[in-house]
Amino acid sequence: MPGDLTEDLVLGGRLRLKQPRRGHRVGHDAILLAASIAAQASEHAVELGAGVGGAGLALAHRIAGLRVTLVDIDPALAALATSNAQANGLGDRVSTAVLDVTAPPRAFAAAGLPPGSAQHVLMNPPFNDDAVLPASPHAGRARAHAADAGLLPAWVAAANRLLAGNGDLTMIWRADGLTQVLNALRGFGGIAMRPVHPRADAAAVRILLRAVKGSRAPMRLLPGLVLNDAQGRPSPAAEAILRDALALPLA
Repeated sequence: MPGDLTEDLVLGGRLRLKQPRRGHRVGHDAILLAASIAAQASEHAVELGAGVGGAGLALAHRIAGLRVTLVDIDPALAALATSNAQANGLGDRVSTAVLDVTAPPRAFAAAGLPPGSAQHVLMNPPFNDDAVLPASPHAGRARAHAADAGLLPAWVAAANRLLAGNGDLTMIWRADGLTQVLNALRGFGGIAMRPVHPRADAAAVRILLRAVKGSRAPMRLLPGLVLNDAQGRPSPAAEAILRDALALPLA
């Protein structure tokens, strides 16, 4: 394997992922995102900003028969995502597209992603404000983590266009940026949110959120997920999701 890549096990060894040694790497956020989606066999899910495919492949592994398209702007990461899908026996159901999420609809349609073609969209968008937290000097990591003010609304608009009626958008975001997310979700309703806490006595650091296209259902705040106990050991709930591939859907 080239020295600039590593091969890592996730989901307790159920998935093997090749990924760059430096830059953005698959972590807990991707697996929590995948666990939050309630999809059915024969449906189509699209992951925006997929990188090497961590979340989308974890979702495809859990739900047999689900078709997944991984979208990323970086051709090298998309190639790794394709390789990872094939290496994990998912190449018949997982495809990749090299696209900027903010590309026009015609570019998505040319890649086989016309409006209304997905029942689920998932995303872990760049969410660090580089005015508060300086961007990483590593270009790939900076692109994956740092966001300007217009990025989130643009990604939500792309998701809205891709989704069929009553389709859902699931995302993970900074807990202290929840207001930004809610402001961006025009055209969506039925919002369900689950806070993610590093410890039971600590404030949430992430929010998992599902929103339904065109829904008028009320907002729901679900019980939080605690990742570690007081000694820093993974909680049983976190272990079940991160190692045992248990679903924790927001639907």
